[in-house]
Amino acid sequence: MTENGTAAVGLDHLHALYAETDDPWGFRTSAYEQAKFAATRAVLSRPAYASALELGCGNGELARHIAPLCRRYTGIDAVETALEAARRAVPDGRFVQAFLPCAFPPGDYDLILLSEVLYFLDRPGLAAVAQEIAARCPAAEVLAVTWLGPSGNPLQGPEALEAFADAMVPAFRRLPVLSQSRYRIDRFLAP
Repeated sequence: MTENGTAAVGLDHLHALYAETDDPWGFRTSAYEQAKFAATRAVLSRPAYASALELGCGNGELARHIAPLCRRYTGIDAVETALEAARRAVPDGRFVQAFLPCAFPPGDYDLILLSEVLYFLDRPGLAAVAQEIAARCPAAEVLAVTWLGPSGNPLQGPEALEAFADAMVPAFRRLPVLSQSRYRIDRFLAP
């Protein structure tokens, strides 16, 4: 949150992204995006999870890859248009409208996903998300997927990832697991 209590990227901006389409980044049709989602699934440390929570789930395209590995899947997003698409993509999932940083929906999550969402927050917001994870899900596997190009937001991907990683210490240690030219994936686990 910023000093006035809002996230670095405002809710109006997020609604504008989804004003024309429920797939503003072309997740459904982009070979790059689909390969990234498959890579995210491939680097998970376990074959199955009891309960996953995806922060900033968007239209549910990553959820389509992850939810089959989970008994329960919950996605959070701020934009109802995105959540409607996510509900169609993963009908058995639970989707909650919320604006990060926020309290997590009830549940015992053993997998937390943050895919290209960190740079939408500012440093205090990243710290708040890290504190919520540490307080609510201290044994969860946390996976952060970070875009390495320009984000168009106040924080760029690499600096948002570093701020988040700093905020996760000492409750979690960071393990880089995949680095591509356009994105990277890091795992955070309790020490």
